Amino acid sequence: MSDINEKKIEPISLVLNILSLYAVSAFILDSLFQFSDEISKLLFYFDNFICLVFFLEFCYNLITAESKLTYLKWGWIDLIASIPIIGFLRTGRIFRLIRLFRVIRAFKSTKQFLDQTFADKAKGTLSSLIVLAFLLLIFTSIAILQVETAPESNIKSAEDAIWWTYSTMTTVGYGDKYPVTTEGRIIAMVLMTFGVGIFGTFTAYVASKFVQNK
Repeated sequence: MSDINEKKIEPISLVLNILSLYAVSAFILDSLFQFSDEISKLLFYFDNFICLVFFLEFCYNLITAESKLTYLKWGWIDLIASIPIIGFLRTGRIFRLIRLFRVIRAFKSTKQFLDQTFADKAKGTLSSLIVLAFLLLIFTSIAILQVETAPESNIKSAEDAIWWTYSTMTTVGYGDKYPVTTEGRIIAMVLMTFGVGIFGTFTAYVASKFVQNK
């Protein structure tokens, strides 16, 4: 990991910190508001996935660190932030955000920050796609559960919502789950449009890597 005083931030670090911001926000909202059981289950699934990502990042950083003890002086925060179930430990993600804000403050302008973050445009674009795809998966899953309340609807559970959203976003569209309400179909249209763009760009990125390696 880069020192927080350096004017440098890797795109993947930005992705992880955006996930931290989402995770803390979702935890606070779930504590303050009474969501339906299925939406709470959705938030729980996504939070556990984020915890797994954070834990893998912690393991990678620990393994690759030149000095394990030096890394653990601040790395223990990342470990705590990756523990699911225990709610108050999840606030450890706030400290991850503080590190990010300290880096951002070193830049004189937003443009300078973005220029540094997206110095490698390919990596920056890929990181942006990862964030966009994950946020789409989260918010579309929640939205489809909210609008598909008709008696004939077949998207009723958190698992149904995640399955439908993922298969639609990847433009596979199995057809076993589908929206029946007007609002649900509008959500599907937006999701399919973004999905084509996301995976088309991802395919172009992979193809460019093959061309570079020739």
